[in-house]
Amino acid sequence: MLKLAPLCALLACAGANAHVPADTPEASPLAWTFEPWVIVVLTVSVVLYLVGYVKLRRRGAQGRKERAARLAAFIAGWLTLVIALVSPLHGLSEWLFSAHMLQHELFMLVAAPLLVIGRPLGVWLWAFPANARVRIGAATRSRWIRLPWRWLTLPLVAWTLHAAALWIWHAPRFFEAALARPGIHTLQHASFLASALLFWWAVFGRVSAGASEGGPEGASNAHAMLSLFTTMVHTGALGALLTLAPGIWYPSCIETTRALGFDPLQDQQLGGLVMWVPGGLAYLIGGLMVGARWLMRRPPPRIGERIAREG
Repeated sequence: MLKLAPLCALLACAGANAHVPADTPEASPLAWTFEPWVIVVLTVSVVLYLVGYVKLRRRGAQGRKERAARLAAFIAGWLTLVIALVSPLHGLSEWLFSAHMLQHELFMLVAAPLLVIGRPLGVWLWAFPANARVRIGAATRSRWIRLPWRWLTLPLVAWTLHAAALWIWHAPRFFEAALARPGIHTLQHASFLASALLFWWAVFGRVSAGASEGGPEGASNAHAMLSLFTTMVHTGALGALLTLAPGIWYPSCIETTRALGFDPLQDQQLGGLVMWVPGGLAYLIGGLMVGARWLMRRPPPRIGERIAREG
């Protein structure tokens, strides 16, 4: 079965190369950002998905509604990445901490879960010729990919990586380093997006994969609910710390924030609120989706019922 690792690498590459420092007087806070590598990765990803989707659609009507729903999820996630990486929001994030936080939340709480729900790897695969599909499928089943993937997508591991990315990069020393050095900023964006893809795969992807393979769906749902609840708690705590802090955590933001006529402390408080309130709401919505799926699953028929039905 195809895994999500190539998706992490491909889309993290887009986020990684999207950093354009606003350290020149000519830089505009509302400029569109047309970083060549970002445009190429985004374009290739959506073209492959559409080509694969058309090929799958031609094979028959079975599962057509489900594939259409996944297409809608993927396109929505893809457009969210465009907003975060290409639109004026990216330029504004170089000037305002609150815009920076909004960009990160779009990576982790909107684009990542929608892309996971879209299941692009299987659709991308159908964009290639038959021989290439066979070779790619065999490569993904090799132990060099399968075993690391199983470890990375364990609920506890994915949760830990995502939490570590959030807390480490928002520590003043590391956040300031990312603002000062484009290479570190690249690593920050890549780790946010990649860890979010792993986290949401552990929430949404493992249950579907386990169900299709006869695995313990109830246990996967329980792990997903626990991951979402605990993540909502610790990200809310980080957002509250930023919102209620009496001083400015990131001095490098002061100059650019004042240049736009905003108060740096209020900008920091707004950024904390973005993580605290809308961020918590996103995890709550995810938890409700998992809970609804858990309650609506069909229990296997009892032995007596099965015998009566077959007789």
